[in-house]
Amino acid sequence: MKRLRFIFVLALLTPLFTLSAQQNNQEEDPSLVGQFQRLEKKSGNYRANGIRYEVIRLVDLNRIKENIFDSINTANKTIKDLSATITNNKAEIEDLNTRLQDTSNNLRTVTTEKDSMSFFGAQVSKGTYKLILWGIIVGLLLFLLLFIYKFRNSNVLTSQAKTALADLEQEFEEHRRRALEREQKISRQLQDELNKNKK
Repeated sequence: MKRLRFIFVLALLTPLFTLSAQQNNQEEDPSLVGQFQRLEKKSGNYRANGIRYEVIRLVDLNRIKENIFDSINTANKTIKDLSATITNNKAEIEDLNTRLQDTSNNLRTVTTEKDSMSFFGAQVSKGTYKLILWGIIVGLLLFLLLFIYKFRNSNVLTSQAKTALADLEQEFEEHRRRALEREQKISRQLQDELNKNKK
């Protein structure tokens, strides 16, 4: 019966010891500094000939040495990986900068083309194109107004010339008629005088 109680108590206490050991392991610092601190705690010392010596177990020293080399190798590998990543990132950044420059140049070209128009084969800005276009329109309007003015002026002069010509023709006809009447009158008088002289 005592054995049964002992086994029962031992079975109850085993989880507590396991839990306690896990807590101790969890409290230990896994870093190199923590490992060196544990090594100092575990080391013993002695004096010989007035000199103090520290005694460290070779197994613990070798374990820390392996951990140090592993940490150094891991750090070197990380450094190589990061260096490769940095190199790749630099190449990608340069490629993106080149693309950005090309895109900026294309955008500048497209903006220039968008803001300009082809006028007789030459690229001119929209403002200059509008100025030229309105200049041509105003010039044509002025030319049209001048043409209308000249046409009306010519029309008035033509009307005046026609009126003057008509007046002149009428006056000429009147003069011709009078001259004809005079001539006829003179001819009659001459004939009358000739007739008188014959008798």
